[in-house]
Amino acid sequence: MLSLIYLNFLWIFFSIVGLGAFGLFPSTIALFSTIRKLLNKENYESIKIFPTYWRFFKKDFWKANGYALIFVLVGYFLVFDFQFILLNDGQFTFLIPILFFILLSSILILSFFFPVYVHFELKYFEYIKQSLLIAITSPLELLGILASTVAMYFFLTFLPGAIPLFSGSLLAYVITLLSFRAFRRIEKRQEKNRNADSISLNDSTKFEEVPSLTKESSIY
Repeated sequence: MLSLIYLNFLWIFFSIVGLGAFGLFPSTIALFSTIRKLLNKENYESIKIFPTYWRFFKKDFWKANGYALIFVLVGYFLVFDFQFILLNDGQFTFLIPILFFILLSSILILSFFFPVYVHFELKYFEYIKQSLLIAITSPLELLGILASTVAMYFFLTFLPGAIPLFSGSLLAYVITLLSFRAFRRIEKRQEKNRNADSISLNDSTKFEEVPSLTKESSIY
């Protein structure tokens, strides 16, 4: 619990140090990366949180801001288009289903983006694609992430004094646990499919194993 409080202070501090807009995504990625590292270590007490957090923050600063720019542009596009439709007396209502599709896709991607980013080593836009695919194929975990986010929002609304303590770290912890569950299920499904494919082949058949959907990050 103390580690989560400490991580939350670091998350807020580095977001501010990065001038807010430029610090939020790098700080959030550092938060998820550090939590993942803590969860993956048997003796997590031996991990020095600040040096670990700072290392991830520096390493992913520019790349994280590149993703932040993408999400900000998509958000601006949606807000602008919805306002444009409202101001034109419903003349462009045919665009509403498309905009809602983009909005829903963005929510699905953001739900899994940070866990996918810190857990896998992928090409730049593959993080966005795989986040969407995992969200679609993991409805229970997705529902848990969305419910946790809403619950945290209402909790902080009624108890704003908890914002410096748990606003980011506790939610990131829950999202990481739910994401790990989705990742493990996908990996088991892939392993089962590979085993089934290998059994169905004759001994004389030459076969090159198809790589799994994602490759676990080499940073750990």
